[in-house]
Amino acid sequence: FRGETISIIGESGCGKTTLGRMLALLDKPTDGNLEFDFGQGLQGVKKLQGHDQMRFRKKVQMIFQDPYASLNPRWRVGRIVAEPMLAHTSMTKQEREVRVDALLSQVGLHPTDRDRYPHQFSGGQRQRISIARALAVNPEFLVCDEPTSALDVSVQAQVLNIMKDLQRRLGLTYLFISHNLAVVHHVADRVGVMYLGRIVEIADRDSLFENPQHPYTRMLLSAIPDMTGSGTRRTPVAGEVPNPLNPPSGCTFHPRCPFARDLCKSESPAMVTNGENQVACHGIAQGWPMTVEISAAVL
Repeated sequence: FRGETISIIGESGCGKTTLGRMLALLDKPTDGNLEFDFGQGLQGVKKLQGHDQMRFRKKVQMIFQDPYASLNPRWRVGRIVAEPMLAHTSMTKQEREVRVDALLSQVGLHPTDRDRYPHQFSGGQRQRISIARALAVNPEFLVCDEPTSALDVSVQAQVLNIMKDLQRRLGLTYLFISHNLAVVHHVADRVGVMYLGRIVEIADRDSLFENPQHPYTRMLLSAIPDMTGSGTRRTPVAGEVPNPLNPPSGCTFHPRCPFARDLCKSESPAMVTNGENQVACHGIAQGWPMTVEISAAVL
């Protein structure tokens, strides 16, 4: 929804980054639908070409995981931040320079930093440059692919606070991909749990953290270190993520699920609404008892 932050969580290899890259049209989807509200209602994006595709790219920008790799080391910061304006606007050189100075100030840097190279900045400062570049053409939607995972904890907090402040002031919408559940709890309005390329549970942040329903979600949350949970019986996450090129039949989580039955091996579960959560699980849909204790840490 416009103005919200939806976060995607899941183990490495489940498809979070691929999803983000498809939303930014960096990878072409082979199936499915992608729709975006351009101001006159939802429109299909997958088949956009030429000017229409450029219009979409201007509205959707991406912040990449590694600030060391996502900035051109041969370019000065001013050119890096101004590059989207060259592609998407007809601004003059003077107008671009004024805009670059304003963007650097917005993300907590000084306008004189425009003349420096990326290697002259710390990791947190480089990620601020990435944010400034993403904001250069006034996008509405930002795909944030683990934007703080390569940063120290204190720097993470600074970058997250900048992003939340920019969201409030500019009305931005975020898709926030992360492994760090504490960060997700801090920034997200809604959370989607992904397993092997599919969303298996989605809910408001508080509902998902306080009442996780899908066995996979419960296992993820039980893996959070909990200082107060000493002696609490836990169900560990069993096995590894299957090969996505040869996924298991039926519910792809059934080889690792302590509640799996024959139905789970033969039929893929549909997404059902259960309370405030939407869950893709046969056990939830049919009311099976799930009595194995899985402790969810309270953040």
